[in-house]
Amino acid sequence: MNSVSSRLRRSLTFMTGAGLLLTIATMAIVGPWLYPQGPWSVVATPMTWPGADWSRPLGTDALGRDILAGLLHGARVSLLIGGAATLVALCVGIAVGTVTGYFGGWIDDALMRLVDAVQTVPPFLLAIVVVLIVNPSVGSIVASIALISWPTVARLVRAEFLRLREADFVSACRLMGMSPLRIIFVQMLPNAIPPIVVSSSIMVASAILIESGLAFLGLGDPNVISWGTMVGLGRSDFRAGWYLVVVPGLAIMLSVLALNLLGDGLNDALNTRLNS
Repeated sequence: MNSVSSRLRRSLTFMTGAGLLLTIATMAIVGPWLYPQGPWSVVATPMTWPGADWSRPLGTDALGRDILAGLLHGARVSLLIGGAATLVALCVGIAVGTVTGYFGGWIDDALMRLVDAVQTVPPFLLAIVVVLIVNPSVGSIVASIALISWPTVARLVRAEFLRLREADFVSACRLMGMSPLRIIFVQMLPNAIPPIVVSSSIMVASAILIESGLAFLGLGDPNVISWGTMVGLGRSDFRAGWYLVVVPGLAIMLSVLALNLLGDGLNDALNTRLNS
């Protein structure tokens, strides 16, 4: 473990991603403290350009709302939805993957057919349908993203368990009379964690992109603001103020970049440990 930690600290890719992600997380934390009035309040002259008024460093939108306030509050929503959707998808995917990979047989066939059925529908289209049926809210968006994400986790965990269940240490556990649940959770699952950890960072990035796309189409929670909501609201005034779209767009890009760099760094460090 110490060697993995040292590799991560020496990895420019990981440290850059971690630094960017820490900056975004700090934005999410300080947002309500710096702007307790929230992102929807009209606070200044509409369409104030960035730099024109240093009390509003990123300017205002067409209604006079502070762009920086929206950016900071939006960080909370985007990270919350991305993290929550990934957590739900991991729980469902790991449960399905462990059962199918360890037991096999008709359980494997039935559950993998369910995975195939979910993956036959275009992911973003399925997310749109779910949100439209349930009505846009943070909960329905989290559920829709988790619904389209868990099959990938299930396939990954199943592949790891199919490899591990033939390993000598698993056979030894069976000979010792260890129960299947103990073999799964104590012996096999810890050995399948590295690829799950790496994939989870990419899943959070994908979830942020999907949420941004839904919000851009007007399918975000109307009671909160996210970066996708800001892009959607600013598109009608793009010619008058391109910063309305570019500023939240850059936030989305940097968050996805940070998570991808984090995943690449984790993958390099963990693979080095596994191959050594």
